[in-house]
Amino acid sequence: MPSYMKFLKDILTKKRKLEYFETITLTKECSGIIQNKFPPKLKDLRSFSILCSIGNFNFSKVLFDLDAGVSIMSLSIARRIKLNEIQPTTITLHLADKTIRHLYGVIENVLFKVRTLFILVDFMVLEMEENQKVLIILGHPFLANVGALIDVREDRITFIVEEEVIEFTLFNATRVLQPQLIAIEWT
Repeated sequence: MPSYMKFLKDILTKKRKLEYFETITLTKECSGIIQNKFPPKLKDLRSFSILCSIGNFNFSKVLFDLDAGVSIMSLSIARRIKLNEIQPTTITLHLADKTIRHLYGVIENVLFKVRTLFILVDFMVLEMEENQKVLIILGHPFLANVGALIDVREDRITFIVEEEVIEFTLFNATRVLQPQLIAIEWT
């Protein structure tokens, strides 16, 4: 029998004892994990919706998404609000389920209203089913343009454009939706 097997057998049958002890000091984070002392979990506000408008058309189901790298509008909405400046594009969208969607086109400099703020937005136009819950997605570039400050603990988002500050309380009006957009490929 090899010597290490004999050694393990002696330890397991308690014929031999381990003769050294060591004390290990854990960090506060490790101790918290082991002792199940965690701060309360807050809801995820990576996605939320706020009432917005383009021209005379109001949209209650506009998704603001920190993970989306572009702003997207459905083709049916673009046609309904008569945005005729749709420029063809070769951009493709890679969705979370690994499918690829080809864009219908791009609309640049759409005047988008959030309460009293007017912001120019570039939209990628995508053919989507009419029964979709969300027909407009505003991504990270839009949130950067409006200087969005998101306070997850207080369920509050603040838009700061020049000297104008608008604050939204998101509590029950917020529905977290998980969009499928994850990447864009320029071809």
